[in-house]
Amino acid sequence: MNSWVNSAEILGSDLPLELSGTGNRRALLMDALREAVRSGRLAPGTRLPPYRSLAADLGLARNTVADAYAELVAEGWLAARQGSGTRVAERAAPVTPVHRPRTPERVARPVHDLVQGQPDPSVFPRTAWLASARRALAAAPDDAFGPGDPHGRPELRRALAGYLARVRGVRAAPDRIVLCSGAAHGLRLLAEVVGGPWAAEEYGLPFHRELLASHGVGTRPLGVDADGARVDGLTRHDRAVLLTPAHQFPTGGPLHPERRAAVVDWARATGGLVVEDDYDGEFRYDRQPVGAVQGLDPEHVVLLGSVSKSLSPALRIGWMVLPQRLVAPVVAAKGEREPFSSATEQLTLADFIESGAYDRQVRRMRQRHRRRRDQLVAALHARAPHVRVTGIAAGLHAVLELPPGTERSAVRAAAWQGLAVEGLGDYLHPGAEHRTVAGASCGPHRDGLVVGYATPAESAYPEALDALCRSLPPVSPPVPAPAAPQPPAAP
Repeated sequence: MNSWVNSAEILGSDLPLELSGTGNRRALLMDALREAVRSGRLAPGTRLPPYRSLAADLGLARNTVADAYAELVAEGWLAARQGSGTRVAERAAPVTPVHRPRTPERVARPVHDLVQGQPDPSVFPRTAWLASARRALAAAPDDAFGPGDPHGRPELRRALAGYLARVRGVRAAPDRIVLCSGAAHGLRLLAEVVGGPWAAEEYGLPFHRELLASHGVGTRPLGVDADGARVDGLTRHDRAVLLTPAHQFPTGGPLHPERRAAVVDWARATGGLVVEDDYDGEFRYDRQPVGAVQGLDPEHVVLLGSVSKSLSPALRIGWMVLPQRLVAPVVAAKGEREPFSSATEQLTLADFIESGAYDRQVRRMRQRHRRRRDQLVAALHARAPHVRVTGIAAGLHAVLELPPGTERSAVRAAAWQGLAVEGLGDYLHPGAEHRTVAGASCGPHRDGLVVGYATPAESAYPEALDALCRSLPPVSPPVPAPAAPQPPAAP
């Protein structure tokens, strides 16, 4: 007799599963089945209920259960044979659980995600992108299917030159644009070509600082205040400065016009380079976006951009708008052939821009993100009016200003609520705590939370906001005034 059929008892439709949490039901079902196998509740060889029966018991769509079964078969957790149903794979032996004390830092997989860094992937414009892909492939020249040019496809560079001039005030011909796989790739190439040391805003992405350091380029922090980076701290020894002028990341302020002019003057006087990370320059909600610093002096400013915030980080398409003198060295550092970005995706993006679909998607996302930010502000006003949203109304994230000394406890409280969110201190340059201005120490960093309000799906956002509000510290008790000194007692 077939050992496959008799290897374990066949389960009825009362498979004991707990779908805890909110969000994608297929993902929750897959997590529950994996946990049942890991814990030994589902032994190797156990036959699972038909997906129709399990769907009825759990109140799920049949396709949801069928898709979960199919994906777990592909991952190796389950196995399926014609006429024998779906079973726990023989090699999926239960793992003896390791008991560790539960602490706020060690909790289950977050249910809610407010970590900054990406748009909701469900809003990717699939239909419009597919239409552009079809047109681009139909019109593609034969050389598009040969070895890739490290400059990038000329069709996309022409489209970007027109778009960036119109929307961001960039001054550049297509031959000054070199395509890359994103801002990180662009920084890596610039580090090789320009060398160090660099100055960088005291608040910024640790990944960018680490990437520069891995290429032998050290960074030192520039102070940041409500007017953006303190560019008066630049010196002749700095080879370059990395800035986020349109919307300082993550604190949220724009670079003041006087400081924009000052940093360009510094670059002209010293031969230094301004590296402008224009990571979300299209997304300002209280006014028209401010133009790029690159427009002030194209020979001393590099503009970095990508589609990771406007479309998807999965596309891996970015660009550098370079001073003429850096084009050849950057292309040489990149190599003889395009190593990263697909030529067909570059052609698709070129059509997407030229057809107006990119503008429509940006407008759609601008409205969505503004509504999300307004919801965040309204929730805080109603439930935590002592917590203030700082920075301009722009981008895909906001910083919540917290009472001094409460940041880490708020992050731990969020973890207990099943909420993933980051503290502002996670973005502070390691050297910033030793920074001084005019000989005086700048003191400890500000306490705050960096909230990525664009990340959750539409249906999950209200619950994520609820978890956030439950995690915030209460109103700080007023500090009593010192008692007035008493006159000495009469002798």
